[in-house]
Amino acid sequence: MYNLRGGFLVRPLAIALALGCLGALLSSLEESIPHISTWTPTVLFPSRADPQVAQIILGAIAASIMTVVSIVFAILLMTLTLASMQFSPRIIVSFVKDRATQWTLGIFLGTFLYCMAALPTAHSRPYPVAPVFTTMGAMLLAVACVGWLLFFIHHISRAISVNHIVDKIAAETVAMIDDMMPWPHRPDSPLRDLPVFPSWETPVESQVSGYIRFIDGRRLVALAKSYRIKINVLRRVGHFVPAGVPLLMVTKGERLSPEGRADLLAAFDLGPTRTLQQDVEFGVLQIVDIALKAISPAVNDPTTAISCVDQLSRIMIRFAAREIPESVLYDPPGTLRVVIPWMGFDRLLESAFEQIRLYAKSDVAVSLRLLRALGDIAASTPDSRYRRLLVERGSRIVSGCVEKLAEDEVAALHVRMGALRAIQEQSTPDPV
Repeated sequence: MYNLRGGFLVRPLAIALALGCLGALLSSLEESIPHISTWTPTVLFPSRADPQVAQIILGAIAASIMTVVSIVFAILLMTLTLASMQFSPRIIVSFVKDRATQWTLGIFLGTFLYCMAALPTAHSRPYPVAPVFTTMGAMLLAVACVGWLLFFIHHISRAISVNHIVDKIAAETVAMIDDMMPWPHRPDSPLRDLPVFPSWETPVESQVSGYIRFIDGRRLVALAKSYRIKINVLRRVGHFVPAGVPLLMVTKGERLSPEGRADLLAAFDLGPTRTLQQDVEFGVLQIVDIALKAISPAVNDPTTAISCVDQLSRIMIRFAAREIPESVLYDPPGTLRVVIPWMGFDRLLESAFEQIRLYAKSDVAVSLRLLRALGDIAASTPDSRYRRLLVERGSRIVSGCVEKLAEDEVAALHVRMGALRAIQEQSTPDPV
């Protein structure tokens, strides 16, 4: 459902079919009720016994709409090409999921199907039929298509703006964090180590190659309980698993039949590309790709990189404020069933800022914004462990810039680093 909801197939097709069925229904009603057309004024159809007016209007709208559809597709393909070349090929996922584009394709194709479904009703033999209401509906749809085309051109002009792209990716990532991590973070919660059992001796290999896009934890718990086994997932969401490589380990593997192994593998969604269904790192990496291309010597656009750093801090602040999903699942309480690894704050922090730090050693503006982002994250979280990681990351930023920049250029970095350390000193003691 996630894959179908985010493409150019389901929603445009559903809208087009709905409008096509509407045209067929209205025209059939007008044909079955001959006197319904007498309720309309004679301005549009002076002679209701002559269906040629309806045929001309419906045919003209259908032909012109298909021309407009070709223009819409050309604009869309040009936008995708420019965005993938200028920013990152991974952001095409966001364009494909765009609701405005899906509605545009659906409405234009639906108007064409509406007219095509109504055309057979406008006939002269064996008796003349002029579908007045259906033709008026087609004219209203044509006017709506003109307005929607103007809206679509305006929408596309905004959609290729880098600030709009980065903001949209960040908003989708934050929404996914809220969905996956609904509980607020508890700074005083002790660190939990994943249990290690020597009895996890039976591997279950993946039958296909692909990125892990979704893990159904509830289904794994139910299967573990049903087969009376324990399951240890070896790779987290976002990792690539080649075919034939163990995806998980189980206890008492002799209890698993070939059908049981297939049931376990069915709890995983593997595909050729990563998605934002459960993979928060994928949203971060899309923004990082845009930032890295912006600060490359070929582009040299630090302003775009700064915007990306701002949005990355937004994502990290929300992630730090949420409790990471439980890695160890029990059913009933006290009986371990499944162990699933999830990305922690330290790993996501490295994915968000490490590569940008390496490429921005000689860029004071981007490095200063990195330190400010770390300070904003530290100020928003009371967890002393998170603040310690942020200070360590800030120290690495300053150390890297010292190697590339003059002493007077690094002075501002030291000032901002001092502010970051001052925030750390305000943290609460570590939990025992």
